Amino acid sequence: MVGPMGVTRREALAGGVALATGAWGAPSLWLPSRQAAPVVVASANGLTSKNGGTVSCVETAFNLMVSGGDVLDALVEGVAIVESDPEDTSVGYGGLPNAEGTVQLDAAVMHGTRKTAGGVACLEGVRTPAKVASAVMLSTDHHLLVGEGAQKFARQMGFQVEDDLNTERSRKAWLEWKRRSDPEHFPDPRKRGGTEVAMEMAREGWFPIEHVFGTIHANAVGPDGSIAAVTTTSGLAFKIPGRVGDSPILGAGLYADGNVGAAGSTGRGEANLFGLCSFLIVEEMRRGSSPLDAGVFALRRVAEKTEARLKRPDASLAFGLQFYVLDKSGRFAGVSTNPGSFAVCDESGPRLAALEVVR
Repeated sequence: MVGPMGVTRREALAGGVALATGAWGAPSLWLPSRQAAPVVVASANGLTSKNGGTVSCVETAFNLMVSGGDVLDALVEGVAIVESDPEDTSVGYGGLPNAEGTVQLDAAVMHGTRKTAGGVACLEGVRTPAKVASAVMLSTDHHLLVGEGAQKFARQMGFQVEDDLNTERSRKAWLEWKRRSDPEHFPDPRKRGGTEVAMEMAREGWFPIEHVFGTIHANAVGPDGSIAAVTTTSGLAFKIPGRVGDSPILGAGLYADGNVGAAGSTGRGEANLFGLCSFLIVEEMRRGSSPLDAGVFALRRVAEKTEARLKRPDASLAFGLQFYVLDKSGRFAGVSTNPGSFAVCDESGPRLAALEVVR
C-alpha cells in the first residue's frame, strides 16, 4: 500500500518515517522518527543538591523524560529541587541576596525543538523562578519579564509570593558582608570591592566559593530527540540591586536548537554576556564541531575579548566560567577556566564528570 508522496509502508519503516495518528490507509501526518541517546547535563549542583531528599536534579529530569514527559518540563522540575534547597546559596530560596539584602532571582527556559522560550529577571519572592519563566513562555508572547512586572505576573499566574527568600544563613552572610564592605553602615575603614569581600568570605567557609557567581544550568536531549535548556540563579552574590547577568538572556545563559544541540553557562555572567557564548557554541556545533571543541572555542573567544584587569599575570582568565554542552545525538562535554566537575545522567545513571580546563 502506498502512502503520501508515493512512499510504501515497507519504505516508510526502512527509512524511519512514522505516522503521528490514524491508520495506514488514512494517515494524518508523517513525521521522521528521531531516536537519540537521552542524556541530562548540568552544573555540579545538579547532582549534589537534593533539598534534603535522595534524588537530584539530573536524576529527576532524566526519569521524567524517559517516562514520556516533555524534555523542558522535566528540566524545570529538576532544577526546582535546587531552587528550593536552602543549602544551595546560589539559587532560589536562600540564594545570596543583593547589596541591600534582597534576594533577586533570574531564570530562563528554552525549548529548542518547539522554538519557544521565556525568562524572568530581578524577580523577588518566588522560590522557583524557572517555573515562572516557563509560564512566561507558555502564557505570553514575550521572552523576558523583569522586576515588579515579573512578580505581578507570577502572582497572577498563581505562584506563591513571599516577603523574604532569605534563610538565616543567607541573611547572616549578608550582614557580615555588609560589615566588611560598607563603611557607611558599619565602622570598617577598609574600602574594597564587594566581590572581593565575598570571595574572602567564601575562602573562610561562609559559603562555597562557586556560589559567589553560582547558578544552575541544565540541558537535555530526550529519547525522541527533543532538546531543551534551563538556567536559574540568584546571581552574583551581594550584587548591585537590579544587576542582571547572563542567566536569563537567550544566547548567553543558555541556547537550544532542536536541529543542533544546546549549551549553557555558570560563572562570571558578564564575561559570557559579552560574547553571547551559548549561541556561539551552538553555532559552532552547527558547523560541525563536537560539543567539546565548540566549548573550547567559546572559552578561547572569551579570553580574546576579556580586558586586562580580569587576567592573571600569565594572561589566563582570573575568574570562573563554565559551559555545559550537548548535541542532538547525545554527545556532551563540560569546559571551564578552572578545574571542577559537572553532572550527567544517562542510561548509565547519575555521576560527576571532570570539566575540560581551558586557560
